[in-house]
Amino acid sequence: MAGQRIAVIGSGGIGGVLAEAAHAAGHQVTMCVRTPFEKLTVQTPDGTEDIPVTVATDPSELGEVDWALLTTKVHDVPGAAGWLRELDDGRTPLVVVQNGVEHRESVSQVSGPVLPALIYVGAERVEPGHVVRRSPASVQVPRGDLGARFTALLEGSGVRIRETEDFRTAAWRKMLTNLAPNPITALTLRRLDVLADPDVRELSAGVLTEAIEVARAEGADLTQDDAEQVLGDYVRKMPPTNGTSMLYDRVAGLPMEHEHITGVLVRAAERHHIDVPLNRTLLTLLRACRPARLPAP
Repeated sequence: MAGQRIAVIGSGGIGGVLAEAAHAAGHQVTMCVRTPFEKLTVQTPDGTEDIPVTVATDPSELGEVDWALLTTKVHDVPGAAGWLRELDDGRTPLVVVQNGVEHRESVSQVSGPVLPALIYVGAERVEPGHVVRRSPASVQVPRGDLGARFTALLEGSGVRIRETEDFRTAAWRKMLTNLAPNPITALTLRRLDVLADPDVRELSAGVLTEAIEVARAEGADLTQDDAEQVLGDYVRKMPPTNGTSMLYDRVAGLPMEHEHITGVLVRAAERHHIDVPLNRTLLTLLRACRPARLPAP
């Protein structure tokens, strides 16, 4: 399926990683951005490469595309409305690559086919057009025709695509990877090394234990073992110099996505009359945060 025209909406860490992957798979990539840059540079453990992409800052600059990839955070979707309107011709698939469990709800105005997607990768945009990818990337999508086509689209890119019969469980499991590390790094202004602190790890375990009960009430097939595995994987496998998207947004002075991660959990808990005091406390503190400077790793 090489030679497709792909529009990537958003130029953050995820947008840069997927633009790199689409180019590696042999496609023509246009990045739809607010802040223009001359070239896309992706720095990986294997070296640094300039990725040939077209950079567009106005929806009117777009021609026809075969696929669109939305990589903005949920709260930034309204800012991408112009791109979504331009690309929504009723046939072009839109792949929504976001944290949380609101993939379809966040683009409810789109009339064409929508494919929700979860990405696992350590990536950071250090400046416009410059992304650092610190780990391999994998993407999970619902099993079906559209998921199979997306898998074929990125064949040869180096990104592992997994299809799942139970995307609800997969999305809530991905939420577990965000619910403790994102708020805690953003609040402490530390990278993932903070999770190795015994007291922080105990707090993280409590946050995820609350989340498991809510996720199960929402229909996800998760157990306490999933929470323990997620936390263990973060401590053992993730580079301690990695940060999180919420941390990066706070130090950049950008809105954080706590309402669509911790906030979603707290609101679901309220619907099911489940007490989540640790998550509620984190949400209160996140709502009170102001931008701050990130110490060097």
